[in-house]
Amino acid sequence: MKSSPEKILEEIRQIQQMERGKLSPMRQGRYYNHQTWREGRNVVTYVPLAQLSSFQEAIAGYQRYLELTQAYADLIIQRTRQQRAKAFAKKSSTKR
Repeated sequence: MKSSPEKILEEIRQIQQMERGKLSPMRQGRYYNHQTWREGRNVVTYVPLAQLSSFQEAIAGYQRYLELTQAYADLIIQRTRQQRAKAFAKKSSTKR
């Protein structure tokens, strides 16, 4: 089933948590590194195991947001091209 821009926007609205970056396990296994870019530099914070699942969910939320915004852009671009093609065809037929 093809999605509509409105359905994509609704799915975006349902995302409740987002976090940029990635998680990497540390050697002792008690913490993970959370790495992200802020203000042009790599920022690393330590994430205790108790917070790991929350970070994973937030990072997955951000990844889903990126996927959805790309899909939304693709649909709007397709719609724009179709409208432009119709307008051009209409102008071309009236010139004859």
